Amino acid sequence: MKREETGGSTAVDVADNTGRTDDTDDTNRSDNDELDVDDDNEHNDPLGFLPLEGTAKQIANWVAVFLGIWILLNGVGMIGDGFKGIAGDRAEELFSFAENPFVGLAIGIATTSIIQSSSTTTSIVVGMIAGGLPLNIAIPMLFGANMGTSVTSTLVALGLAGNKKQFQRGFSMATVHDFFNLTAILIFFPLEMFTGFLGRTATAIAPSLSGSGEGVVAGIFESIGDFIDMVTEPLVGLVGSLVEPLGDVWGGVVLAVLGVVLILFSIQFIGNILNALLVGKAQDILYAALGKNAFAGVLSGAAITTLVQSSSTTTALTVPLAASGKFKVRTLFPFVVGANIGTTFTGLIAAFSASGAEAEAAMAGALVHTLFNTCAAILILSVPFLRKLPPAGSDWLAGLATKNKMYVFAWIGGVFFLIPILAVFISNALT
Repeated sequence: MKREETGGSTAVDVADNTGRTDDTDDTNRSDNDELDVDDDNEHNDPLGFLPLEGTAKQIANWVAVFLGIWILLNGVGMIGDGFKGIAGDRAEELFSFAENPFVGLAIGIATTSIIQSSSTTTSIVVGMIAGGLPLNIAIPMLFGANMGTSVTSTLVALGLAGNKKQFQRGFSMATVHDFFNLTAILIFFPLEMFTGFLGRTATAIAPSLSGSGEGVVAGIFESIGDFIDMVTEPLVGLVGSLVEPLGDVWGGVVLAVLGVVLILFSIQFIGNILNALLVGKAQDILYAALGKNAFAGVLSGAAITTLVQSSSTTTALTVPLAASGKFKVRTLFPFVVGANIGTTFTGLIAAFSASGAEAEAAMAGALVHTLFNTCAAILILSVPFLRKLPPAGSDWLAGLATKNKMYVFAWIGGVFFLIPILAVFISNALT
């Protein structure tokens, strides 16, 4: 065993080949440092007020999950219809300020940093694509959503600030998500801008998944789309008729805002319900994959995030493990990569709410997000040099943050808010 050094600072983990650490200074840590999943669930269960137990409670929770998905689909449908009313045939003109891909990227980062949910941003963007937003303008926003969502894990680590060693390890684990997404954007953003390979691939696959193509697979997905249209049209149509007297533009604005509110509510609601139902299972999946290869880590991270519909939950499970010194950041890193893939599932569900010609474009947008995260995971984890970059970057930043907490606020404020907002203003000023 040997001590690893990154960026001139000595790492605090000493690990064997299983990823476990032998940090003798932390031998007497109390169990309070571990993640108390059960207590957290009790406080976050939206149906905790119901006097139900056992099977009845399980059934009620699953009914609530499907209700939440129905609300999500209605929200996406309202955004699509509202955006059509606002933009008409001028969607590209309306978003001309975002034709600069760097502006689109900045919008995605800043928006997702504020609402702290890439699933929400992706669902909103998918709805806008269904309403006529060009895919080439939407793609940078989807890239930015990936970066913006990692601010949540960085904020989670601040809860460990009272213990210097735990904070350094926990903050390194939290920001490895930041550095992975940053590395992925630095590679795939220019590649996509020059070649468009993700957009073209997604556009080629989309007809089969949206039901507009030919063959058995397209037929199955067409049936799914028709069913979703049937269950969402009553509410979307009703709200649309209520705002119709306001005119196309203002009625569209109200409809789109209501759609955003429904998406924000539904994703939070679904996440809380699934956490109450499945976070114990998520823990089991994570622990079962610990000490195994990176592929197992990615799969378990994707499975956990798909199950509970929250990449923040995956982070919440890994940060305390790293902070306690039991496992290295490099061992837990693949779980975070998998979370990036799992979080794209919501966007794919949202895409089914679109119908007709817009369905194909909406599905293509959701697929771009999935392909981006999947390709980034494969490339970065497969190339040794690239695989070392995110943990090395997070170790370096954690070392600085441990010495002075101002680095934490400079990182969060600069990367997630100041730089993206400045990029938008500078671009608008130049054009």
